[in-house]
Amino acid sequence: MLRRPRGPKPKAIRLTTRERGILEHIVRSSQSPQGLALRSKIILLADEGLRNQHIADDFDIYVQTVAKWRGRWFEAAERLASAETESTDRELEQLIRDVLSDGPRTGRPPTFTPEQVCKIIALACESPAASGRPITHWTTPALADEAVKRGIVESISPRSIGRLLKWG
Repeated sequence: MLRRPRGPKPKAIRLTTRERGILEHIVRSSQSPQGLALRSKIILLADEGLRNQHIADDFDIYVQTVAKWRGRWFEAAERLASAETESTDRELEQLIRDVLSDGPRTGRPPTFTPEQVCKIIALACESPAASGRPITHWTTPALADEAVKRGIVESISPRSIGRLLKWG
């Protein structure tokens, strides 16, 4: 089916043979996250000369999504070109995966560091008796109190302990 152009003509993407091969591998791999596979398909179709609106229509997604990933590919063009000549296939694939991966999300930063969470989990694995507690099983209030007492955290609620340990 012949498609008539819709929307402004975007900058052309020209993939190298290696880049195309890596993107096609990502699309075919059953281990690839669906988001990464979709983004790879977007870049592959952009290389075939399709406009953003046509690609969006093919995948039933917003045209802004296609424009975003096409833009990300252009932002990384110099790094990709450099990696093309200086990197192994594995390194180039990792760079492509990085280019097509989600950026950091906005929102409140985590309250507790991964190290603190690990220490709280380790504490929950200990016997309460080892901490001088006259109980046989930890409760969230007792864990919260012990985490503060040991200096793992400055303060923590029993509810936060429950969320960290996925209790209740």
